[in-house]
Amino acid sequence: MTESDRIPYLLRATRGERLSRPPVWMMRQAGRYMKVYRDLRDKYPSFRDRSENADLAIEISLQPYHAFQPDGVIMFSDILTPLPGMGIPFDIIESKGPVIDPPIRSIEQIQQLHPLEPAESLPFIRDILQALRQEVGNKAAVLGFVGAPWTLAAYAIEGKTSKNYSNIKGMAFSEPAMLHLFLEKLADAIATYICYQIESGAQVVQMFDSWAGHLSPQDYEIFALPYHKKVVEQVKKVYPDTPLILYISGSAGVLELMAKSGVDMVSVDWTVDIADARKRLGANMKVQGNVDPGALFGSQEFIRDRILDTIKKAGDKGHILNLGHGILPGTPEENAKFFFETAKQVNRLLAVA
Repeated sequence: MTESDRIPYLLRATRGERLSRPPVWMMRQAGRYMKVYRDLRDKYPSFRDRSENADLAIEISLQPYHAFQPDGVIMFSDILTPLPGMGIPFDIIESKGPVIDPPIRSIEQIQQLHPLEPAESLPFIRDILQALRQEVGNKAAVLGFVGAPWTLAAYAIEGKTSKNYSNIKGMAFSEPAMLHLFLEKLADAIATYICYQIESGAQVVQMFDSWAGHLSPQDYEIFALPYHKKVVEQVKKVYPDTPLILYISGSAGVLELMAKSGVDMVSVDWTVDIADARKRLGANMKVQGNVDPGALFGSQEFIRDRILDTIKKAGDKGHILNLGHGILPGTPEENAKFFFETAKQVNRLLAVA
């Protein structure tokens, strides 16, 4: 066995190696588009039961691995999972999403929050990640993930999903000191949580700042970017060689700023041409993405053409093929399978193209 055989293929892309094809996985690849997942969901209707019961979360995490053999296996969890460990309870209601009641709206609530002790409050995360590493060996990389401070703060302050983010933006623009205190506490907790995931077996960790794309570039520099940096700096002090990926939905307006976060790779959504993203991010930044998840509702010829176009534009170094957002519910499973098969046959397809 060569040295490269001992390193999961996806990790080689995060190191910037020149590869014959990009590694491939999908955001939300374990989930509602798969019948096997929906059947299990019917049996265990509580999302938190599914994500916080280690045996169930392991089974769900491995469903797409067994079906499609992606190069990355991401643990089945939720970005809000660490919040109860800080003193912020939440629930997830099917078809409605997360609910935090009462929402965080006062300095007293923020001051009462306590540091995250993941070994005590999140023991199932260790069990999940260790089991995934044991199952996939070097055949795939095991990914952990977290929510970024701004997005977690937005959920906690809004109390639910939002269209206009009026509560957190109201706090940001009228009581910024209060919000910064909250973001500081969240950044410390997230950094601790990432380190715990790495210690438990995660080989790559992706940070989702799902709602930061609703910030202006000016406000992103004030309320999101400093806390990305804080998280990355704390993690890199302990685990300098573990790759970190940053994803923001609707990131076209802040793409260059994302490159300043200190992460190893930026995951690009489909609203930006990936060749343009390469130019804007700079030669040293690695990229992930960025096929429109809606493309998987198209014909297989269309899907193939979009994959090939993305790979050609991204180049053969420092690229992980992914969707520009999570795979959508209702996506035909045969098209998801075709996506993975095509990605792995790209050399032959490009040779005849």
